[in-house]
Amino acid sequence: MSDIIYDQFQNTVQDVLIRHNSLLDIITKLDETNARVNRAAVKTITSCGCLKLHAEKQDLPEDAAYLDIRNYAGTELSGEICPVCRDKIDKEIGSHLFYLAALCNHLNISLYDSFLNEYNRIKTLGPYSLY
Repeated sequence: MSDIIYDQFQNTVQDVLIRHNSLLDIITKLDETNARVNRAAVKTITSCGCLKLHAEKQDLPEDAAYLDIRNYAGTELSGEICPVCRDKIDKEIGSHLFYLAALCNHLNISLYDSFLNEYNRIKTLGPYSLY
């Protein structure tokens, strides 16, 4: 069922994308939407204040095993994201997904297959997939 939703989303993007339908337009719009996602996340701290950032150097023992690192690394965020910020970030992620699907369409790549391939890779390699 999930592949149907991905395929329908990707097909709908193909149907509605008219103005920014060149590869260069799609790539630059994808970059712009990525920046908007990041900006919306940052504004939860700098404008709204629903989240707070307490960042500092992570002190990890030199002999810590790779899988033990998560036991030493703390979270830098505190607070709870408010509904207004959540909605804004959700909207920006949706726009980003739109242009990601458009890029997939332009390059004849299945968004669902890419998602599934990455899922299988991280499931197989576990934490070592990001190493």
